[in-house]
Amino acid sequence: MYNDTRPDPVEGLGQFLRSRRERVGPTEVGLSGSGRRRVPGLRRDEVATLAGVSPSYYSRLEQGRELSPSVRVLEAMARVLRLTEEDRLELFRLARPTDRRTKSPSRVERVHPHLRQLIESWTRTPAFIIGHAQDLLATNALADALYRDFAQHDNVLRMLFLDPAAKTFYRSPERAKDRAVADLQQTAASTPEDPRVLELVGELSVRSGEFRSLWAREYTRVPPYEVKRMRHSVVGDLELRHEALNIRSTPGQQLIILQAEPDSPSADGLALLGSLSAPEAQDAR
Repeated sequence: MYNDTRPDPVEGLGQFLRSRRERVGPTEVGLSGSGRRRVPGLRRDEVATLAGVSPSYYSRLEQGRELSPSVRVLEAMARVLRLTEEDRLELFRLARPTDRRTKSPSRVERVHPHLRQLIESWTRTPAFIIGHAQDLLATNALADALYRDFAQHDNVLRMLFLDPAAKTFYRSPERAKDRAVADLQQTAASTPEDPRVLELVGELSVRSGEFRSLWAREYTRVPPYEVKRMRHSVVGDLELRHEALNIRSTPGQQLIILQAEPDSPSADGLALLGSLSAPEAQDAR
């Protein structure tokens, strides 16, 4: 009589993931292999980071408490763990991925024209709109002038972790990075199969050791926004209050407003920045 000795899917998934991550060396996935390591192979947080999911979500997978991972998540795990085709099939058998089809966000998120017109009409306040993965979708002229020291204005996290300008532009870059990573973790926890988030986390994990370290943290709550202290290469030091407003007509998008206290040196700095950037804005038209 045939006896199927394969482990129960719920219990076997965690054992399978643990055994496979122990076989993968850090250098095989682009991580540093130097220093003492308490466990063979990869750590949980490293697998989570490289796969683009939160550490808590991956822990639930290994503990058998996450019983319906999506196909996208399993494909990411198979890639990170360097699974053979046989192991990949076993991973899918143990995980029993759901057949539900979740609606993935469009590759190109669009901003309503009336919102774009609104922020463009603000000549004394930097403002921009970001998407669910913190991609910059629309900016006004003063925001462009404020962030002119950055090579590209494409994504908040890429600007913070990959652009050298962030080190001198932010007087407290650590606080800005903590907030941005916590925000992204919150998005990843609610939509772990989101393709844009997986792509972004994968890129940042390979290119920034600092991002990998922060992503591995457990944020119990998103740090509050406070006054942002910046050092602009043209107008000098600025202190701007950061407000993030959810756009109800387009879930996942946020309107970011940076405000200076009236009659403050920062207000004078923004006014000067606006006057200097006005000719450039006219030429662009």
